Amino acid sequence: MKKGFVLVLLFISCMHLVYSQENKSDLDGNLWSDIKKDGVKMWGGLKHTYTQPLRWKKKDWLTFGGVAAGTVILYMYDEQTSEYFIEQGETAPNFLKQFGWYYGSPQNFFMITSGIYAYGLLAKNDAWRDAGILIVTSAVASGFIQTITKNVVGRARPSEGVGSNVFKPFSREGSYHSFPSGHTMLSITASHAIAKQFDNLWVKGGIYAVGLIAPISRLWEGAHWLTDVVLGGVISIVVVDSIDNYFHKNDMYLHKKEKMVSWNLKAGVGTIGVVGTF
Repeated sequence: MKKGFVLVLLFISCMHLVYSQENKSDLDGNLWSDIKKDGVKMWGGLKHTYTQPLRWKKKDWLTFGGVAAGTVILYMYDEQTSEYFIEQGETAPNFLKQFGWYYGSPQNFFMITSGIYAYGLLAKNDAWRDAGILIVTSAVASGFIQTITKNVVGRARPSEGVGSNVFKPFSREGSYHSFPSGHTMLSITASHAIAKQFDNLWVKGGIYAVGLIAPISRLWEGAHWLTDVVLGGVISIVVVDSIDNYFHKNDMYLHKKEKMVSWNLKAGVGTIGVVGTF
């Protein structure tokens, strides 16, 4: 995660140096002023995300209960589902496995994200800039949750061969950092945030399909249990939606567009899904 942040700062700095050769006088004040404003937005989004449970209402707690119940049910079948996915992974296309690994890795994720944000900032494209801010803020928020949870829970990976019920809390061994799936959280965070920028359902579907490659590839590799992947995806969706709603509520988006479809996480006993409201 730290490497990702370094790459983000390095990339934006390089873009700034290149661009400043062409228009130095304009960038000296305006660019850094915009970056500071965006930093304030990101900080506000982070604070809102971490304090959101304090503002939950009855329906939110019911959704939380549904997610918890669904996770418990999936947990009971982690062994069987892991065996199934690993078996399928033996014949799965190698290019999908490679794509899933690289798309969900922190270094590549933050390089892509910083590119989206830098382009929006330097080209003065508000839509790209807003998308970059949303993705970065969501990734940092979910990344912190992921890092803490991995270390505290210390769940063994399927590849360790000791079963789904073995835990070593606060272990430094990577083989005991299965829960939740970091690749899944970054992949779903990016896909969900980018999909929000489009109204076409086919385009949205394609973006989500790409986002699912990383979590499925991790199951194929035996790097995570199904509950690691599912809950990681749920956390990502909740975080992105929370920050997106915060930005909309406080009129922080530069790019104004009418939202044709509102996507929300819905959960009940034994069911978890995303519902679009027209």
